[in-house]
Amino acid sequence: MSQKEIPMKENKMGVMSENKLLVTMSLPMVISMLVQALYNIVDSMFVAQISENALTAVSLAFPAQNLMIAVATGTGVGINALLSKSLGEKNFPLANKVAENGVFLAVLSFLAFALLGGFFSRTFFLMQTDIGEIVDAGTDYLVICCVCSFGIFLQVTFERLLQSTGKTFYTMITQGTGAIINIIFDPILIFGLAGFPKMGVAGAAAATVFGQIVAAVMAYFFNRHKNHELHLEIRKYRPSGAVIRKIYGVGVPSIIMASLGSVMTFGMNKILMSFTSTATAVFGVYFKLQSFVFMPVFGLNNGMVPIIAYNYGARKKSRIVKTIRLSICYAVGMMLLGLAAFWIFTPQLLSIFNASQTMLEIGVPALRIISLSFLFAGFGICTLSICQALGHGFLSLTVSLIRQLVVLLPVAFVLSKVGGLSLVWWAFPIAELVSVVLCVIYLRHIFRKEIDPLEIKPNI
Repeated sequence: MSQKEIPMKENKMGVMSENKLLVTMSLPMVISMLVQALYNIVDSMFVAQISENALTAVSLAFPAQNLMIAVATGTGVGINALLSKSLGEKNFPLANKVAENGVFLAVLSFLAFALLGGFFSRTFFLMQTDIGEIVDAGTDYLVICCVCSFGIFLQVTFERLLQSTGKTFYTMITQGTGAIINIIFDPILIFGLAGFPKMGVAGAAAATVFGQIVAAVMAYFFNRHKNHELHLEIRKYRPSGAVIRKIYGVGVPSIIMASLGSVMTFGMNKILMSFTSTATAVFGVYFKLQSFVFMPVFGLNNGMVPIIAYNYGARKKSRIVKTIRLSICYAVGMMLLGLAAFWIFTPQLLSIFNASQTMLEIGVPALRIISLSFLFAGFGICTLSICQALGHGFLSLTVSLIRQLVVLLPVAFVLSKVGGLSLVWWAFPIAELVSVVLCVIYLRHIFRKEIDPLEIKPNI
C-alpha cells in the first residue's frame, strides 16, 4: 500500500484536527441530548397538570427508570470503548463481533427488566409511600416503561455502534426523532386528545416508549445502510463469551456507577418523603431541569470517548491530550451557564411544572443550593469518561460510589436531622467537591500509567 492511500483508509478520528473532530462528533449528540432533555421537561410539565401527586409518582419512578438507562448506557460504554479501540487497531473482525454481541446483550437486558417491571412495580412504590393515588399511578407508569423497554435498550445499542465509528449525525436524527414523537404524543395520550383514550400518567409512559421504539428502528436502519465499517450478521450470530467479558469488563463498572444514581435517588426520596411529598416533587423537578445542563455534557463525552479510545489504540498521544483538554474546557463552560440559569430564573423554572406556593417556597432555595455542585461537575464528568475510554471503569466506579453513597446520602441524612429540610440540599455541593478532588488524583494517575508512555506519532 502506498503512502498516498493511507489517509484515505484512516478513520477521521485519527486524522482530523482535534477541535473540529470533537465539535463535529459531539455537536449532533449535544443537540439530540438537548432535545431529549426538553422532552423530559415537557413530560413532567404535562403530568404536573394532572396533580402534584401525579408528578410525585413520576419522580418516585425515576430510580427504576434510571436503572434501565444505567444498564443500557453502561453496556454501551463497554461496546463503544472496545469497538473504537478495535477500529483504531484495524481489527475489523473483532469490531463486528463486538457489535453483534452488543445487540445480544441488549435483548437479554430487556427480558430481565420486562419480568422485573411486570411483577414488582407496585412493590417498588409501596416501599416508598402508602399514598394510594401515587402508588396506583406510578405502578401503571412503570409497568409500561419496563414491559416495553426493548425500545430503549436497542436504541442505545444501535446508537453506540454509530457513535463508535464517528457517525454521530445519525444518532442526532434518531434521538431527536424519538424525543419529538414523545413530545407530540404526551398531551395526546395523557389528556385523550384527537380521539385517543385518556390515559393519565400511563399516557406519559406510552408516549415515551413509542418514541424509543421508533428511534431504535431508525438506528438499526442507519447501521445497516450507512455504517459501512461494521457488518451486522444477526442471523449468523453466535454468542462469544470472550467478547462479552471484554464488553462487561468496561461496561459493568459503568452500569454499577450509573445505577448508584438510582440508589441515591431512592434514598433521597425516602429522606424527603419524611418531610413532605412536595419536597420529593421538587427533587423530581430538579432532576428534569438539571438534565438540560448535564445532557449536553454527556453528549460531549459521547463524542470524546471514541476519539480517545481510537487514538489510544492507534497510540497517538498528542491527539488524546488535546481532546481531553478541549473536552474539559467545553464541559466546565456548559456547567457555568447552567449554574447562572438556575440562579437567575429559579421561580420561572419551577413555574413550568405548575408549582404551588409551597413548592416554590421549598424549590427556589433547593435548586439554587443544589446547582452549586455544577461548579465542579463538568470536570468530574469528563474525568470519569476518560477513565472509561481507557478501560479504567473501576476508577470511575469508586468516584461515583464515594460521591453518592459514602458522602451524599449520609450527609443528607445527618443534615435532615440537624437542620431539617432546608439543610438537606447542601449535601449535593459537598459531595461534588469531594468527587472533584478524587478526579484530580485519578486523572494524574491515568496520565502517568496510560497516556505518558505512549509513543508520540505525527498526525497524518
